[in-house]
Amino acid sequence: MQPTSGSIISLDLKTASEREYAALSDLFNRIRSETHPDDPPIPLETRVRRWQNLPPFMGISVFIAREPEGEKIKAAGMIQFMRTQENQHLAQFDLNVLPEYRRQGLGSRLLAEIVKVAVRENRRVLVCQTNERIPAGEALMSRISASKGLEGHTNQLKIEDLNPQLIEAWQERAKERASGFEIGFWNGAYPEEQLAAIAELMEVMNEQPHGEIELEDMHYTPELLRQMEAGMFADGTERWTLYARKRATGEFAGFTDVMWRPTLPEILQQANTGVWPRFRSLGLGRWLKAAMLEKILKDRPQVKIIRTGNADSNAAMLKINNELGFKPYLSEAMWQVGTERVQAYLAHG
Repeated sequence: MQPTSGSIISLDLKTASEREYAALSDLFNRIRSETHPDDPPIPLETRVRRWQNLPPFMGISVFIAREPEGEKIKAAGMIQFMRTQENQHLAQFDLNVLPEYRRQGLGSRLLAEIVKVAVRENRRVLVCQTNERIPAGEALMSRISASKGLEGHTNQLKIEDLNPQLIEAWQERAKERASGFEIGFWNGAYPEEQLAAIAELMEVMNEQPHGEIELEDMHYTPELLRQMEAGMFADGTERWTLYARKRATGEFAGFTDVMWRPTLPEILQQANTGVWPRFRSLGLGRWLKAAMLEKILKDRPQVKIIRTGNADSNAAMLKINNELGFKPYLSEAMWQVGTERVQAYLAHG
């Protein structure tokens, strides 16, 4: 732990003490109880494993404010950026302040430390996500003259509301319309012999809406995928992936994947779903989603809720999800602001 200005302290996530980990986890679970009031807290062990196994391509700095006496952390700020060929101008930050300590200037003080890191790393654009359940986030974004670049929702499907006949019908129809394609399954790490082709497939996610966010397309490599997997699996996350492939050529047309943790067994996260434009209008997206849901019903009976994030402008995916029974759970927005603008705000604060 290294002191910075005032009572704001920098924290190394990979080498923090047990007490520091516990205090930081308590803070994040308090914030999570506001944003996800129906969910259980994330176990400390899960968070520590995640923090200690961040992928090498990710840079991260954390700053905390503690009470004058004791171990309790009352606020934390974090800045993350990728050390990749793409998006070297960009960093994402988060500010988390306990309700009883808001509107006391802690957010601005943490933001000042975050901006120092952004300047040091030559990041000229900062992005931050806010949600409807903590209005203080949007208020701060407005004060620093950030612009709302992308609006979206976490959408939720209750398994009890899922229509098994619908997912069966979708699969049967897709098998007719896309008879030249097959569905395959990967459990956990991607197979080494197909890793280069899978890296190319992942780039289909560049097709999803980014709104006004200055985000460059990501170009994945086998090494990058392995680094991502190592960080993901370290905290106990289990990943299932279904892919669609053209039989005649072996070319991957699309995929969908879900994440599940044994420590939160009732909640499953639908992560990515993408189909290359040249293979659309064949029902492959519905086939992939329906086949995954069928597998979840069969092999993950403990799951009661499936959640996924969608941009409000992603009409094609929203249509599929709405038909499946997904409903809005949490409204979110992604903001962006120039680093120089934040510096000017802090200078005149």
